[in-house]
Amino acid sequence: MSTTGEPRAHAVDEVLPVDATDAVLVGRVWDPVTGGPRPVAVRGEEVHDLFPLTPTVADLLERGDGAAAAVRAVSGAPAWRLGDLLAAREGDDSVPRLLSPIDLQVVKACGVTFADSMVERVIEERCAGDPARAAEVRSAVTDSLGDAVGAIEPGSEEARRVKEVLTAQGLWSQYLEVGLGPYPEVFTKAPVLSSVGHGARVGIPEFSTWNNPEPELVLVVDSSGAPRGATLGNDVNLRDIEGRSALLLGMAKDNNASAAVGPFIRLFDDVFALDDAHDERIALHVEGTDGYVLDGENHVSRLSRSFERLLAAAAGTHHQYPDGFVLFTGTLFAPTLDRDVPGFGFTHKPGDRVSISSPHLGTLSNEVGATEELPEWRFGIRALLTYLAGHAPAPTEKGNH
Repeated sequence: MSTTGEPRAHAVDEVLPVDATDAVLVGRVWDPVTGGPRPVAVRGEEVHDLFPLTPTVADLLERGDGAAAAVRAVSGAPAWRLGDLLAAREGDDSVPRLLSPIDLQVVKACGVTFADSMVERVIEERCAGDPARAAEVRSAVTDSLGDAVGAIEPGSEEARRVKEVLTAQGLWSQYLEVGLGPYPEVFTKAPVLSSVGHGARVGIPEFSTWNNPEPELVLVVDSSGAPRGATLGNDVNLRDIEGRSALLLGMAKDNNASAAVGPFIRLFDDVFALDDAHDERIALHVEGTDGYVLDGENHVSRLSRSFERLLAAAAGTHHQYPDGFVLFTGTLFAPTLDRDVPGFGFTHKPGDRVSISSPHLGTLSNEVGATEELPEWRFGIRALLTYLAGHAPAPTEKGNH
């Protein structure tokens, strides 16, 4: 298995949703002819250039309920073939290749949104980031907490009473506060334009020795705070860093290629709506070059807070996003099975192939590499503005599409 960014063949039907013929799928492609990113519509093997319709995905979402219809109405010959894009080498600007499907949206994320992962965060904290202590601490924490926190409504009177009891016992934690308290954890995961897409490598920095993937459903939201679609994400997590201190969250979460998004955004319409996304089951499959295999599943319906509550915590009168945002909604999956040393649990190795998939959103697949050896992030906001100034179609009045 390659660890140098060599392309890995992916069949088109491996990447697309099972009902791809009914889905409105939007992505982004690097176009070597014009030297920049193009929004695209994906229809099976055919990939259509949306740039004449909308220069950015963020602009497309501002069409609101009309975005899906506008994409469906695009006709003409496809500009690219999906199979060719999937076979392209990572970071090779001389050939068309898939990018992360988001552009100007701020990358936000929610943590501790499932009871299972909430307990694991408490364990990280008690271990102070030391995986050698994980098994011992896990036993002590689960014996103390049991199932007491799993079915409690966050922010409820019952949650308040549980907090009082656990505080008296010396068991209260900052992670229980955001898991059971009135306010969820919402943080900025990555800078605008820094996320990587399907087929790219995700990075683990050399200073981390205990880390894991986090398979998540990602909501794609317009400037008004309305969710317009969904996609898949890998919120790469450094357990040893965050476990030392919650103040190291930025160091644990925001590194080069630490946020993978894709393969495409599925726009909400009368076929697939927000309620359907809430029922999605997200599968994780990790294959290591050492023969190690890890499987897990994230049941989105088990979120402790509704999509609406998470979105309200991220945006509203207290915080606006004029270019929209995406919201990682959290994961219940925290791998605890030992990979090598007994009691140390799971951690990534270079060359791990991480696949995150769901029936209606397709498959996001990435290989794990050393952050310091991955292609540097170079194409930022200034580069995009320069590209748009030279290539974008004439602007239209907002709302007059």
